[in-house]
Amino acid sequence: MASEGGDFNADTSLDSIINVFGLTSSDTLNGFAEMWYQVFLWALFSSIFAHVVAALIAFCRLRKHRYGRWISAVVLGMGIISPLTGGVITSAAIAGFYRGSDFVMKPFYALCWGAAQTMFVIFVSFTRILSTL
Repeated sequence: MASEGGDFNADTSLDSIINVFGLTSSDTLNGFAEMWYQVFLWALFSSIFAHVVAALIAFCRLRKHRYGRWISAVVLGMGIISPLTGGVITSAAIAGFYRGSDFVMKPFYALCWGAAQTMFVIFVSFTRILSTL
């Protein structure tokens, strides 16, 4: 059976953020919590990176506008709120799929899944898909 009860132990230690960024964590991610944690961190920090770039561009272009310069703060806020809400759920779904099907997840796969979540959000925001629903 896929779940042996060891996924949610309180004594399970997760890798540090430095190990996640350096891709120097354990060889494979076995538990649900490990998979979710790494996919979520990559989604969070890739979203923050993309939104910081967008906020800098917005601030540079709108710095002389009376209210427009505050748009960059809204962009930064969305860069944090979005992965803290939707990113948590989609990362859990990805980790649940990997754990339930006994697939092996390497730390690089977590990077790919986290960055793909951010790229999907950017794609949807640049298209008019949401306005047609």
